[in-house]
Amino acid sequence: MFQIEKLQFKYENGTKALDGVTLSIKRGEWFAVLGANGSGKSTLARHLNGLLLAASGRVLVDGREVGDYSDIKNLRRMVGLVFQNPDNQIVGNSVEEDVAFGLENLGVPRDEMRRRITEVLGQVGLAGLEQADPATLSGGQKQRLAIAGALAMQPQALILDEATAMLDPAGAAEVLSLLGDLHRQGLTIVMITHNMSEVVAADRAAVLSNGQLVFCGTPQEVFAAGDMLRACHLELPPAAALGEMLGIPGCMDLTELLERLQVEVTE
Repeated sequence: MFQIEKLQFKYENGTKALDGVTLSIKRGEWFAVLGANGSGKSTLARHLNGLLLAASGRVLVDGREVGDYSDIKNLRRMVGLVFQNPDNQIVGNSVEEDVAFGLENLGVPRDEMRRRITEVLGQVGLAGLEQADPATLSGGQKQRLAIAGALAMQPQALILDEATAMLDPAGAAEVLSLLGDLHRQGLTIVMITHNMSEVVAADRAAVLSNGQLVFCGTPQEVFAAGDMLRACHLELPPAAALGEMLGIPGCMDLTELLERLQVEVTE
């Protein structure tokens, strides 16, 4: 769905955020983009729906270069983007009003708008809170509301830029569970994160460092590359770190580690 070719981008202050990044993301894939602060991962996310345009190189969405979309609203409807702080995306005085905001801007008919609002609030677990003030919601509920606003546009892909970074463990778990449901329904998920434990659910993951792509592979392949991750200022999750110490690299979680340990002992 996304094809990124030799992408370069420099901010006005001279900071080179992306330096020749090339990668592809398949339709229906859960793709994680990993990196420490300043690695360029959020800059990459903003190129996927045209918030930023390439200085050189190109980004294609469904075979069409981002800069060729005559109506950028169509691209942003196709590719939803959810930011780290949900308060920056919530604009309505009620949950229902917030989800309706983007639909009103698109001129969606009232009956269709009502149908979509009911559908997406059910999807994200906020049914029954239509009239609630968003300020009264928990952090996890606010982030699910932000996701609902994006889903109401009926996107083909959802980009999440550190969407769980400001949440407590319970709120983060709510969001990750929702993303799992959406992925199983066929939605393309691109998750920008520095939290290695969130990579386990992904089909593939890319690692950025200093604006460059340094690795791309399955989560197990990423977790097996401990030295590379540490060089990029990323830490292995506990199960993978323990597995590395025991000579069993690439463990995704404690269950896998125990299973592989049992095999080692048996052999």
